[in-house]
Amino acid sequence: MSEKTGQCLCGALKITATPKNGDVGVCHCSSCRKNSAGPFFAIDCGDTLRIADEAQLGVFGSSEWAERGFCKRCGSSLFWRLKDRSSNLVAIDIFDDIDGLRLDHEVFIDEKPGYYSFAEKTQQMTGEQVFEMFANAQKD
Repeated sequence: MSEKTGQCLCGALKITATPKNGDVGVCHCSSCRKNSAGPFFAIDCGDTLRIADEAQLGVFGSSEWAERGFCKRCGSSLFWRLKDRSSNLVAIDIFDDIDGLRLDHEVFIDEKPGYYSFAEKTQQMTGEQVFEMFANAQKD
């Protein structure tokens, strides 16, 4: 994929990143839903996320190993990332151009509330499977 640009709702934070591919993921965990008032739609940009001027960037340590970024001015949710910054899952609608992407996977499917569902057939993982995947990646 080519580099993408985007910004928060008020424009205070301008970003560039290169998604690993065109696969959009959705997280249904309670933390993501509370943070973004619904499921969190994101794309994996690895370690390529760059923010032009971080003066308005807020970062919240949401667990021992991960943090969430947001605009301090408008509140836009920007990303979820590992604290070592090796993996940045960037909110998909921050980008200016989202053509050609596809909903590919859903995580924490066991925490998804029953009041919504998606028509697309996706790979689905429970929270336990996600944590196992991260644990195995740390061993590599």
